[in-house]
Amino acid sequence: MTPPLRRTLLAVTAFLGLYVGGWSAFAPQSFYDSFPGLGFIWISIDGAYNEHLIRDVGTLNLGLAAATIFAAFLRGDAALAASRTVGIAWVVFSVPHLAYHLQHLDGLGPVDVAAQIVSVASTGVLGLLLMLDDVKARVRRVGRSTSSAPPRSG
Repeated sequence: MTPPLRRTLLAVTAFLGLYVGGWSAFAPQSFYDSFPGLGFIWISIDGAYNEHLIRDVGTLNLGLAAATIFAAFLRGDAALAASRTVGIAWVVFSVPHLAYHLQHLDGLGPVDVAAQIVSVASTGVLGLLLMLDDVKARVRRVGRSTSSAPPRSG
């Protein structure tokens, strides 16, 4: 993956974390009542309002977004390592989050179901792309280093 593409993926991922995190951390009742916006309502149909839980989700997303933004400003090997680390964090968060939502689609219309699955899965997919960044290049490097190594005597 090229550095500009990596930074773009990091920026998109950070934006998603900031959107969810900022809204739920600083306006939890509004988040509960009307997330994700644009006429869709996905949170309030899932149970009673819990300000503490919603703020916790917000600050978790803000923390992930902050680490993602930090990774976007690094260069070289540090950028690659940070991108992978951030990718792992997003995948670890996103997979159980998606699993929950896939089991709790009652009360949602078909458009909401599709939009929610795409929305919730997006951070996991982005995280996976960041986590697996540069795998082909590493495989090529390993292949070159083993093919140029002198034969082992045994």
